Amino acid sequence: MATAPTFDQLMNPTIQALHELGGSGTVEEIFAKVIQLVKLSDEQLEQLHNPERGGQTEVEYRLAWSRTYLKKFGILENSSRGIWALTATGRQTQKVNPAAVKRFVQEQTKKSKQSDPEIEPHETYEEVSWREQLLGVLLQMEPSAFERLTQRLLRESGFIQVEVTGRSGDGGIDGKGIMRLGGLLSFHVIFQCKRYSGTVSVSQVRDFRGAMVGRADKGLLITTGNFTKDAIVEATRDGAPAIDLIDGDLLIDKLKELGLGVQTKRIEVEQIEVDPNWFLTI
Repeated sequence: MATAPTFDQLMNPTIQALHELGGSGTVEEIFAKVIQLVKLSDEQLEQLHNPERGGQTEVEYRLAWSRTYLKKFGILENSSRGIWALTATGRQTQKVNPAAVKRFVQEQTKKSKQSDPEIEPHETYEEVSWREQLLGVLLQMEPSAFERLTQRLLRESGFIQVEVTGRSGDGGIDGKGIMRLGGLLSFHVIFQCKRYSGTVSVSQVRDFRGAMVGRADKGLLITTGNFTKDAIVEATRDGAPAIDLIDGDLLIDKLKELGLGVQTKRIEVEQIEVDPNWFLTI
């Protein structure tokens, strides 16, 4: 079985991807460009990081660590909106020495008395921990509850007249709604939600499109799992009704953004500095 490239092997493709994207990009755009540059196989792309829980693939997991190391090294930066960009140094950098990046980050980590980065990342990366916890909760939900969660998520995202149908024999369609843009334009959308840890295949995307033809302007396919490379290509095929794909990672990001079942607490750290000159001037 072909294994995914290690996170340090993905550092330079990540830098190259951002250069080709114009210096910045979403996680999804970076992922798509990297797999194009590295020419990863379907087998590598479909390998799950945690097969028992599903959700994030091994490539996505390792790319996240590549971005983290490159950020600590001063090559990348990211905004609160999840956009990653090359720093001033990064814009002048075409390649890095992955071994040097690892050494630098490990030395910085030891200085700050944190855990050794050589330990399995999920043991030291708090971000991964809460994401895996949330994914586990989603996978334990009843199908009807997951449909209601999807309904709530779409309403919070600006959809109106969102209905859950979930009728068997309806081509897998779970509901419908209307997306309003700027109060002027509206699109009828049919959605399907798949609550499982596997990957959604190209045939499943085709089946969904067949069920939506003539009934909506767009389709929305939501899963706690992932999509195969061919499924992603099929969703945006020229001449066919467009289908937007939301995988487990994007779903988790959206739930966090909207505060649905996820609470973000900001912790302020008080830093105290003594000014000796102040005392000397009394």
